[in-house]
Amino acid sequence: MTLAVDIRKTLVTRERQFTLEVSFETHCQRVVLFGPSGAGKTLTLQAIAGLVQPDAGAITLAGRALFDAEHRIDVPARERGAAYLFQDYALFAHLNVRQNIGFALRRGWFNPRPNEARADVEYWIDAFELRSVAGNYPWQLSGGQKQRVALARALIAKPRMLLLDEPFAALDATMRERMRRELSELQARLEIPMVLITHDAADVAVFGDQVVQLNDGRVEAALPLQTILTR
Repeated sequence: MTLAVDIRKTLVTRERQFTLEVSFETHCQRVVLFGPSGAGKTLTLQAIAGLVQPDAGAITLAGRALFDAEHRIDVPARERGAAYLFQDYALFAHLNVRQNIGFALRRGWFNPRPNEARADVEYWIDAFELRSVAGNYPWQLSGGQKQRVALARALIAKPRMLLLDEPFAALDATMRERMRRELSELQARLEIPMVLITHDAADVAVFGDQVVQLNDGRVEAALPLQTILTR
């Protein structure tokens, strides 16, 4: 993956003004945006996904311009080929597991039927060992099961890139370790590029082929994992 990000975005609230000025380029399959809360990690990820429009700059993926303020290019989020996994997973409370996964394949206002069986949906149900809870609703799932459903919904659309916002923050220590391992194995098997944001050094150690350190809206360093560990 070749991802180049060079953007500026200013947010003004009653309490403060925050300016994001982020510039980095990576050719790695796994990139971690690392830093404390409020550093600008989520804002950067949302800009890559097309959920936030920068004030200036450009974003390119594999040579394709996703955003370019100078040339007035702003590819809609749904056309960027990026699957975004929100920190709270953003599952639909009124849809069961099978419907949540299949929702990504539908256009328009109609939800998948509760027992509608599609081969691609059933594949991901089995891949993530969700068969026993396929008819359950989000409130009936554990944290790990919710994450698997969200990942399945993200991956079923065959995205070009996976964007993850603090994917393990809501899990207990044992489940975090397990889901790190499962996600790492899945990413390696699918060979899908991913950008993951975290403030947990354990996530950096597993997924940081390249680590972009952010603080107060700026890039402090963009280095390979081994260089970070040596430091």
